[in-house]
Amino acid sequence: MLSLSPRTNLLEENDYRYSLQDVENPILYRDVYSYDEVPKIAFNHRRVPMNMPEDIWITDTSFRDGQQSINPYTPKQIEDLFKLLSKLAGPYGIIRQSEFFIYSERDKEAIARCMDLGLRFPEITTWIRASREDFRLVRELGIRETGILVSCSDYHIFNKMKMTRSSALEYYTATVKDALSAGVMPRCHLEDITRADFYGFVVPFVNELMRLCEDAGIPLRIRACDTMGYGVPYSEVALPRSVPGIIYGLQHYSGVKSEYLEWHGHNDFYKAVANASAAWLFGASGVNCSLLGIGERTGNVPLEAMVFEYASLRGSLDGMDTRVITEIAEYYKNEIGYEIPPMTPFVGDKFNLTRAGIHADGLLKDEEIYNIFNTEKLLSRPATVSVSKNSGLAGIAYWLNGHYKLTGDDKLSKSDALVIRLRDFVDLEYENGRVTALSNEELSLRIAELIEDMPFHSLYGRIK
Repeated sequence: MLSLSPRTNLLEENDYRYSLQDVENPILYRDVYSYDEVPKIAFNHRRVPMNMPEDIWITDTSFRDGQQSINPYTPKQIEDLFKLLSKLAGPYGIIRQSEFFIYSERDKEAIARCMDLGLRFPEITTWIRASREDFRLVRELGIRETGILVSCSDYHIFNKMKMTRSSALEYYTATVKDALSAGVMPRCHLEDITRADFYGFVVPFVNELMRLCEDAGIPLRIRACDTMGYGVPYSEVALPRSVPGIIYGLQHYSGVKSEYLEWHGHNDFYKAVANASAAWLFGASGVNCSLLGIGERTGNVPLEAMVFEYASLRGSLDGMDTRVITEIAEYYKNEIGYEIPPMTPFVGDKFNLTRAGIHADGLLKDEEIYNIFNTEKLLSRPATVSVSKNSGLAGIAYWLNGHYKLTGDDKLSKSDALVIRLRDFVDLEYENGRVTALSNEELSLRIAELIEDMPFHSLYGRIK
């Protein structure tokens, strides 16, 4: 049967429907996933079309998946971070949703605090156990959507749940029916999709879910979960590892519209951001992230990374205030006590710090040479340098200008007397066996001593 596709505006065949393959033994893709070897990337040279949705957005799992890998947040901390998420999201709500647990009184207090803020974005959603009581609780709280775990690989169905594919499908569909009967929109988390039999289980299962929701008149969201970080963003990769193939297949063979399709990835193989971007490019509207990438094992897709990825792909931040990212990082350090690795892009203390003297010389002449973008404007984080044996006059001058916020005619050059004297002090430190960089505190103390003999210097009054 032919029909005109609303996505491509082309006639397409749509008469084939994949049926459940109820295998006797689990399919574990041992040629790809041999546990004693590095997972392999297989190519089949089948291309799928790039299909960026008209609208794309970010969803947040900091208070669900992110909270499972660190000490639980207090309700006050969740409220504070939620306000920062809303501020970052901007007037158009590019950070569309944030999901919460509802198990404990502490969880319910956090939800109540965030609801009382009256913020339009992010929308509060939940993640629950598959029980009728929990569905009713979601409804009573006035929450529209909840996540439900529906593990889809044979690793989970056979080896963890001790079920067959048909019994798992029956169990999952009964759970979704309970959600629909409670009037709650289900968000089905297809756990471990990058090790699942895509056409033998995933597609026929999603087809059944879509039929149930159509009959109930309630929409369904599909979250494709790359639980172990096995997804690959490259073109022409074979399933089950192909991110483009997964997104295309869910749209083309299961009819999941972009606005109801979401990607959730992990960073075990350093591909979390690339995979999330591929999901956007090939048709998913949503990518699920956590603040600072905090999550199971190596973490989730860092939310702040996808903010900048959004701007790169769309050519605009669409109202997002990226300076809030620095506020979020400072909150984690100062209020939560979380130690951010210093080289972490956008949020680490040293993400835009250079040590090499030749790089510092370039920064002194033109910051754009060695800084990724105007980090002072976009993140309230000016480019910085550390002072070490490789800094030279340029590095010291750049450090002085940055540390004391010197601009215009006040900026010091490499030939300034204070710069030269400080360079001599630094060189002597390393001649005497020092191996570490000098701290800002050490340098400030030495400058205070040097300036005593330089009352004529422009910095004298500022330091004194």
